[in-house]
Amino acid sequence: MLSQRADAVGQLILAHYEGRPSVEIIERDDRWFGISTGAPAYFAPFEQWPSIERRAIRLVRGRVLDVGCGAGRVALRLQAGGYEVVSIDVSPLAIKTCRLRGVRDARVCSITSVSSRLGEFDTVIMFGNNFGLFGNAGRARWLLRRLHRLTSPAARILAESRDPYQTASLDHRRYHQLNRRRGRLPGQLRIRVRFGRARTPWFDYLIVSPREMRDIVAGTGWCVARVIRTTGPDYVAVLEKAAAGAGEPR
Repeated sequence: MLSQRADAVGQLILAHYEGRPSVEIIERDDRWFGISTGAPAYFAPFEQWPSIERRAIRLVRGRVLDVGCGAGRVALRLQAGGYEVVSIDVSPLAIKTCRLRGVRDARVCSITSVSSRLGEFDTVIMFGNNFGLFGNAGRARWLLRRLHRLTSPAARILAESRDPYQTASLDHRRYHQLNRRRGRLPGQLRIRVRFGRARTPWFDYLIVSPREMRDIVAGTGWCVARVIRTTGPDYVAVLEKAAAGAGEPR
């Protein structure tokens, strides 16, 4: 479990909930720093969600696993619609905030710790670019096979990511080249989050194009059935279970 000093995201979320200033700083391993949309995005009401998420949420069915739940915006929306939702996040303070806001089932749990103890799910939601929580292509395939076993036959995953190549930033393009030289996918970030004196451990966060996502998903038992996108780089891929023999886990 993250210590309070390492729980920068949770401290940010709780600060925003309590009305205190909250600025999320992203540090990348090439010494690049940026300020994210941060806490307001974690608390955004449905009307302020990205259009791709508002469209994708209509595809939810059955029992839901909300991965990387943050402040619980997805769970609160689905609870209001009568869905059973299990919300998980690695941040203890984020989970505390979820519970304070009325999320009924919020648990401190990493994506790598998801197991049959959580029960079976019909929909897995990874909004907020949380396909990135898979970290790298190899771990993504391993976890997708695990999720295949933990979900119902007609289950789907709503996985949000962004096309890393739709950028005009020279810093980001140079980072793509650095990643290629070290044998990583261009959009595989090595980052940590800072808030005040708190900072998370370094972690990998995987940003992929739709084509790269299809390549990663192949052979895991899932397929990309649909991509929901606009003119920007962000998109939600709808993953569904592949037909028997077409994509079964190896």
